[in-house]
Amino acid sequence: MKKTAIVSGAASGIGAAVCEQLRHAGLRVIGIDLRNSDICADLATASGRAYAVEAALCLSEKRIDTLVCCAGLGPQAEPVAQIAAVNYFGVTALLDGLFEALQAGCRASAVVVSSSSATLQAWEGNPLRQAYLDGDEAAVQAMLANLPPDLAPQAGFIAYASSKNAVACAVRQRAASWGRAGVRLNAVAPGAVQTPLLEAGLADARYGEGIRNFIAPLSTRARAEPADIAALIGFVASDSAPFIHGSVVFADGGIDAAMRPHHF
Repeated sequence: MKKTAIVSGAASGIGAAVCEQLRHAGLRVIGIDLRNSDICADLATASGRAYAVEAALCLSEKRIDTLVCCAGLGPQAEPVAQIAAVNYFGVTALLDGLFEALQAGCRASAVVVSSSSATLQAWEGNPLRQAYLDGDEAAVQAMLANLPPDLAPQAGFIAYASSKNAVACAVRQRAASWGRAGVRLNAVAPGAVQTPLLEAGLADARYGEGIRNFIAPLSTRARAEPADIAALIGFVASDSAPFIHGSVVFADGGIDAAMRPHHF
C-alpha cells in the first residue's frame, strides 16, 4: 500500500519542495495551503484549522504515515496576531487533530518547521511563551497587541521568534507520549532560506535589513534553497531515521553556532 503524507504550506517555498521530495520517495502527498492546494484552508482561524483536519482525515481515510507542518508567516505579516495563529496554533491543531490517524500509519512520523530565529530571544519564564504552551490564543494575541512602546516596532519579529520557539517546545512536550504511541515527532530549524516568504521579508522596510544580515557564516553559500531543507525533512521523516525523536535539528549554515557558541 502506498504511504500517505500530509504537508501544510504545500503551495510554495519549503512546503512545495517537501511535496516534491516525498512524491519522489513514492508517497502519496495531500497538500494544505491557503490556496492552490488539495485542501484550501486558513490555518489562522479555528474554523480553518478544523476544516483542514477534517479534510485531511477524509482524504487520507484516517491513515497517515507522514505529517509535515511547513505553513508559516514571516515577521512582516499583518496583523501580527496572524503570525502566532498560523505558526503555532495552526501547527498544534494539525498535530493534535491528526495524531490518531498517524497512529494508524506505518512507522509514522511528523516533522514541524521551526526556525533558528527561535533562539534569538530569551524565553525562560516569559509570559508570552507560557501563554502559547497553555494553548491560550487570546492571551497571546493580547500580549502582542499591548507590547511596551520600546518593543512595539518589533512586534512582528517578537511574534515570529516566539511562535517558532513555542512550536519547537510543543514538539518536545509531545515526544514522550507520541513515542509510546509509536509515532516519531521532530522539528527542523532552518536559517535563511530563499523562498517567497524571505523575499517578502526583505522587501519590508521594518525587517528587511535584519533579514539581510541574518546569513550563514559559510564561505560558499549565504542562504539555503528550499530543496536543502526538504532533503533534511525527508530524511528525518523517513524510515532511515528510526531513532531520531523529540529533536530540534538545525539546518542554518552555522548561524546558531556563530551566535551562541557556548550553548546547544
